[in-house]
Order: sequence, then structure tokens, then C-alpha cells
Amino acid sequence: MQRWALLPVARRAVGIDGGFAGLEVLAGYLLQIGHARIFSRQCADTINGRSNAFVIRKCLPNGASRPGENMKSCLLACGILSLSAAAFAAPDKNLLALAEAHKPAFIEELKTLVNIDSGTDDAKGLGQVEQLLATRLKELGANVDILAAPPAAGKVVVGTLEGSGTKSFMLMIHYDTVFSPGDAAKRPFRMDGNKAYGPGVADAKGGAAMIIHGLQMLKERSNRQYKRITVVFNPDEEKSSLGSRAVITRLAPDHDYVFSYEPPEKENVAVATNGIAYVHLNVKGKASHAGSAPEQGRNAAIELANQLVQLKDLGNPAKGTTVNWTVLQSGEKVNIIPDSAKATADMRMSDLTEIERVQRDASAIVQKKLIPETEVTVRVENRRPPFSKNPASDKLATVAQTIYQELGQSLTPVSMRFGTDAGFAYQGNGKPAVLETMGIVGERIHSADEFADLDSIVPRLYLTVRMIETLSQSVPD
Repeated sequence: MQRWALLPVARRAVGIDGGFAGLEVLAGYLLQIGHARIFSRQCADTINGRSNAFVIRKCLPNGASRPGENMKSCLLACGILSLSAAAFAAPDKNLLALAEAHKPAFIEELKTLVNIDSGTDDAKGLGQVEQLLATRLKELGANVDILAAPPAAGKVVVGTLEGSGTKSFMLMIHYDTVFSPGDAAKRPFRMDGNKAYGPGVADAKGGAAMIIHGLQMLKERSNRQYKRITVVFNPDEEKSSLGSRAVITRLAPDHDYVFSYEPPEKENVAVATNGIAYVHLNVKGKASHAGSAPEQGRNAAIELANQLVQLKDLGNPAKGTTVNWTVLQSGEKVNIIPDSAKATADMRMSDLTEIERVQRDASAIVQKKLIPETEVTVRVENRRPPFSKNPASDKLATVAQTIYQELGQSLTPVSMRFGTDAGFAYQGNGKPAVLETMGIVGERIHSADEFADLDSIVPRLYLTVRMIETLSQSVPD
């Protein structure tokens, strides 16, 4: 068990008034797992000090004047108090100053990235960003591979830094956006107070800049206590990472930790995200003249409408599964009964087994038809697996919360309804431990009003570096 993992437990045990019941339970637990040696020396030095006098009094049997058999618990309680206090310690002043010093360069880097169009299908723009990111990684001393990722229009940039420690990290984010060629010229990077605007400024050009400058800060601190840091910049996340998912899935298991740099809307980290699937509904009918012989046709559009009404409740609120029909198509000319119709639904789920359930239920429902002699088929296409809530990610969120407390700020672990590449990195067995939304804070994602919160740059840079440094030094579970 990592020492940092004890911090929130210690705080809950101690409470505001030093509630000894919690202390003694935790102390006994620590004795069982062999952590007495961690605290005993520190407590021995302070056991007679005024700061821990109340602990000693709590440990004494009624009427006793000195500690009895539960002295070990007293010693451990002192250590817990010390550890709990450390959670509210001052920040690493040198690191904080370094993060603040990087903010202007970060903003300039972000400006450069935003002012290059890199929509998922924009091969030219993606190529420009790819070269920029590859060059920056090489400047940091990384070995860089550029991998083709068909059918993606761009390529995957993979950078590797070797260290001297035992823990491996993978930092990843996409560099494609949902915007079109020319949008960067129409809406170039601009700042208004503490907000920056422009295509993809938060999703996810800000995440790419966060990775680059976090690694630059590690280099400037001469910190190589990690075993390996792998950086993955992929070009097709906004269209389900069809080309890059294999790279992410292949690389992730070789690492202890994966941080994904999608933007949170507030000071959050995501410990779970939804999976994404498409539900395809197709109807085949028979064409005929809409005016002179409509009865000879079999109207696929009417049957599609019937099926959509029948299939409107495929979701499962109890499991967080949603199925929403969003795209419909039928007919080409007003005077022809349509012989085909189709619709596509957006499906979100936190439980991968819901794909099978929705397929089974939908297949049974479409057997009931309104228009005879029409053919109806339904198919669920898995586009992105969920990053399911799990203990390993919860632990990482606890570390992140503790680090933010050093800055006098709070950080909230959340489960997000959107889907991300964290689903491809998550393996379901605790390794790697995955944490999402490590990027710059931003809102109005995918809109012309998308913005990044510039005030989040410094704490988020601090978080990335402290997470890597802290986890690199942690002892195995």
C-alpha cells in the first residue's frame, strides 16, 4: 500500500477533534500491514511534545498516568497525525514557481497549435501539427516514432523518454478537432481576461500543450526517477480513433499509469467515462408512384417511423445507458414512395454488456411491423469501450486531490457521460491505472464559443509533474 494512499484514510480517522476510535482502528490496521516502522521513529521524537499530548491522553486507560499496553497504537496515531498534516502542507515552492514561469510559453504554444486547422479529415493541417509535436518531443530528448493509422488522415506521434526508476507512465491526447478547414483563420486564437478562445483550444490543443510543458518542467528539474514515459498524440479521436485505437490498446498495458488529457469543465478528474456505440436501423420497402399507384408501394419511411417509436426506450437509466435516435434518412423525390429508409442512434453505456442487451432487445422489437412486406434490420456497432469506474483509478484521484490541497484548491473525482480514448487504455485489471481529464479546464466544447481557462494552466502543470514524481517514488501495493 502506498504511503500517499493513507492520507485520506488518516484524515477521516483523525477528524476535526482527533476522534480516537478511528485512530485506534487505523493504527491497528497499520500494525497488521507492517507500517509501524514508518512512523515509530517520528512519533518517538514527538511523543512527549505538546502537539501530541492529547493523543497520549486518549490512549491512556481511565485514571492512568502513563501509557499502557496500547503505546504502539499511540505511536502510530502520532504518525497518522503527522501524515494527515502533510496532506495540507505547503506546495513545492520551486515546482510552483516553475509552473508559473512556464505559463507565458504555454500560452504561446497553445496559440501556435490553435491557429493550425487540424480537423479529423484535414490531412494537411494534421501533418503540420504532427511535425510540430514530434519536433517538441525530440527537443525534450524523446525517441519519436510516427506511425500510420489508416483510415485516419493523420498519423500517431509516439515519443519515449527513458528514466532510472521502476514506474512507467503513458501520457496521451488527440490533436484532431471537430472544426473545418478555414475555421482557424476565421476565429484565430484570442484571449479575453482569463479565457482563451479558438478552434480546439481546450479540446484538445490545451491537453497537448500540457503534456509538452509538463515534460519540459520534469527535464528542468532533472527528474528521471520514472522508468519510462510514453507520449501518444493521436489524430482521430473525434471520429472514434478508428486508426489509432490499436496503438493505444497495444501500448497501455506496458505502463503502470495512463493519464489522458481531455479537458474537464471544472477542477475535476474523471475516474470513469462512458463507452460509445451506434445503433443502425435499416428498412427496405418497395418504390411506387406516390400519386397514381401509392398502394402498390411499401413505404419504408412509414415503417422506419414505426420502428423508431417502438425502439425509443432501448436505454436503461438504472445502468446509465442512453440510446438516442439522431440521424434519419429516406426518400429522394416527393412523388416516389421511398423503397429504403435508415436511422442511426447514439448509444452511451458504462457497462460493456449493454451492447449485447440492446442488440438482443432491438432485434426482438423490430419483428413487429406496421407496413407488411418490408424488411427491417438493426445492428449495434461498438465504437468505443467504456472506461469503467474502478479502485485503481479512484486511488489515482486521491493522489491528485492531495496534490491540489497543497495549492489550497479542491479537485473532484467525477464520472463523465462522454466517451474518450481512456476506454482503449483501460484494461479492467488494475494495470494500467487510468486517470482522465488531466488537461486544461475548458467549456463550450465543440462550439464556436469553446474556451480554455488560463487560470488552470499553473495548477494543472503542477499536478502533472507532482503526480509523476509522487508515483515514481511510491512503494508497490
